[in-house]
Amino acid sequence: MELCFGKREGGKSFTFLSILLHSWFGMVCSFGQTQDTEFTFLLPAGTTECFFQTAKNNGTMEVEFQVIAGAGMDVDFAILSPQGFQLISELRHSDGVHMVEPTEGGDYQICFDNSFSRFSEKIVFFEVIIEGQGGDTGMDEELGGLVEPEGSLLEYKLEDIRDSMDSVHRRLERSRQMQTVLRAFEARDRNLLENNLWRVSFWSCASLLVMLCVALTQVYTVRKLFDDKRRVCT
Repeated sequence: MELCFGKREGGKSFTFLSILLHSWFGMVCSFGQTQDTEFTFLLPAGTTECFFQTAKNNGTMEVEFQVIAGAGMDVDFAILSPQGFQLISELRHSDGVHMVEPTEGGDYQICFDNSFSRFSEKIVFFEVIIEGQGGDTGMDEELGGLVEPEGSLLEYKLEDIRDSMDSVHRRLERSRQMQTVLRAFEARDRNLLENNLWRVSFWSCASLLVMLCVALTQVYTVRKLFDDKRRVCT
């Protein structure tokens, strides 16, 4: 699977992504012909980032994204076909899951737009899962060399083993994908909690300062009321 960097449209110029907070790629060609890629990147304020995903005919492509940090926790999202047609468009969403089926041969654009925000940058996680576009694996070749003439007992046994391995691998891949999504949710929740903690701490300190000022002002006012500087002549 290929996931290529796209264009940034903040200043109408074509550049590579220059600010990355944290990124990882998980590229897997499974027995069931499934490929998976995850990526986390920093989307600056007032910019648009597009990534290109190569797909083949008659496959499926699933794209899931989450905004895990940033004011508002939302971005504009779009998927464009290889011919440039807009297939999916969402405005001001914090997460979403979208399926393109069947796919056509070419490069799909996956775009994230933060141009509506003037000051707040966003941290965005997204995952792309491609199915039905892989080729024969090395395991298939190794097992294929052991296949006996059609109808033999060994052929049936090898088919059973291959099916079992495919099933186990698909389930493991699905478990890994779910764990990745749950990690993204956990990161978003942690960022929200940290931001709320900062706000609570700030306003608590501000309230305490106001209370101290009011208390000092009251003490000073009361003392001034009882402060009699007139002299009494006897």
